[in-house]
Amino acid sequence: MSGNVNLVQDETALNRERYKVALASMVGIAIEWYDFFLYGTAAALVFNKLFFPQFDPLVGTIVAFATFAVGFLSRPIGGIFFGHLGDRVGRKKIYYVTLLIMGIGTTVVGLLPTYASVGIWAPILLVTCRIAQGFGLGGAWGGAVLMAVEHAPSHRRGLYGSLAQLGAPLGLVLGTIVFGWFARYPEKQFLSWAWRIPFLFSIVLVSLGSFVRKTIAESPIFQKVKETKTEAKIPVIEAIVKHPKNVLLAMGVRFAENGLFYIYAAFVFAYAVQILKVSRTMILDAVTIAATIEVFAIPLFGYLSDKLGRRPVYVFGAVFSAVWSFPFFWMMGDKSLWMATLAITLGLAVGHAAMYGPQASLFSEMFGTRVRYSGASLGYQLASIFAGALTPIIATSLLDRYKGMSWPVAVYMVILALITVVSLYFVSETYKKTLEEPQEVALAMPAPKA
Repeated sequence: MSGNVNLVQDETALNRERYKVALASMVGIAIEWYDFFLYGTAAALVFNKLFFPQFDPLVGTIVAFATFAVGFLSRPIGGIFFGHLGDRVGRKKIYYVTLLIMGIGTTVVGLLPTYASVGIWAPILLVTCRIAQGFGLGGAWGGAVLMAVEHAPSHRRGLYGSLAQLGAPLGLVLGTIVFGWFARYPEKQFLSWAWRIPFLFSIVLVSLGSFVRKTIAESPIFQKVKETKTEAKIPVIEAIVKHPKNVLLAMGVRFAENGLFYIYAAFVFAYAVQILKVSRTMILDAVTIAATIEVFAIPLFGYLSDKLGRRPVYVFGAVFSAVWSFPFFWMMGDKSLWMATLAITLGLAVGHAAMYGPQASLFSEMFGTRVRYSGASLGYQLASIFAGALTPIIATSLLDRYKGMSWPVAVYMVILALITVVSLYFVSETYKKTLEEPQEVALAMPAPKA
C-alpha cells in the first residue's frame, strides 16, 4: 500500500514540476515577445515620425519596418550561438541569459534620442537595439519550447509545447494593451514622451521573468545526455549534416505561420491607420481582443495535434489562412471595430493558432536530443528572415505600388500558405515518435547484469 502511495505522490510531484516548467516557459516567452512586438507596433505608429521624418509617411513606415526586419537578421545568429550553448551546457541557463539580453535591448529603446536631437545617430542606435533584441530572441524560443516539450509526457507533448507558445499572443496582448493605453494621449504628448513608457516597462517584466526562470529544473532528457557525456561537439554542424532535410522543411513549414502573423500583428496597424484612416486606438483594441482569444485557441490546437497528429492540424491552419486572406481585407474595409476584430480574430485564433499550437512539438520531434536546440532554432529562425522580416516590408511596398489596393497583399498571403502546405507534404508525422534517439535510450538504460 505504501508503495502505491509513494508512486502516486511521485507522479503528482512530477506533474506539478511539468506544469511549473510550462508556466515558466510561457511567462518568459511572453516577456520576450512583448519586447519584440512592441517594436513592431511602434514601427507602424511612431518610428516613421521620430526616427525617419525626412521621408513621406508611407515610405517612412517602410523604412521603419526595415529596421524591424533587422532584428530578424540577427535571430539566426542568436539561434546558432545559443543553440550551440543550449545543446552543450543546458537549456535552462541559456534560457535565462536570452531574457536579459531582450529586456536590456528593449529598455534602451525607450531612452533613445530622436532624429530631431541627434540626427542620423538616432536610427543607428535604434537599429543597434533591434539587433540585440533579435540576437536574444534567436536563442529564447528554442530554450522555452524545449524545456516544456522535453519535460512533457509523451502523449501530451503537443499540449505542453503549445503552453510555451502562448507566450507569443500573451506578449502581443500585453504589448498592445500597454501601448494602447499611452496611445490615447494627445498626439503631441504621445510622440514627445508617452510612447517611451511601454519600452521602459520592460525592465519590470524582465525582473519578474528572471525570478520565475530560476525556480525550474533542467530538462530530464538533456540531463541524460550530460550524464552519459554524449553531447555533440558542434551541434549546429551536426544538425545540418545529419538533418539537412528537416532544417529546410522546418523553414518552409514556418512561412505561413510567421509571415501571416506579422500581417495581423504589425502590418495591420499601418494599413488601418494610413490607408483606411481609422484611429490607432481602434486597431490596437481590435488586435488586443483577437490576440486574447488566440490565447485560448493555441492549447486547443496543441491538444488536437496529440490526438490527430501534427500535420493534419497544421495543414488545416495553412489552408484556412489562404482562404481567409481576401475576406480579411474585405472585412477590414468596413472600418468598424467589431468587423476589424472579427477579421483579425479569425486570422489569429483559427488560421495562425492551428499552425502555432503544434509547432513547438513538431519542430522538437524533428531533431535528436544532441542537436535539438540547434536544429529547431536554426529552422525556426532562418524562416523568420524570409517570412517574418520581409512580410511587413513587402506588404507595405505592395500598398504603395498599387495605390492602397489590398488584393496584392492577399495574393502574397496565399503564396506564403502554399509554401507551408507543400513543405508539410514532405514532413514525416512525428506525434508518436520518441524524443530520445535509440543510442540515447540505450545509454540511459542500466547495464544488464552478468
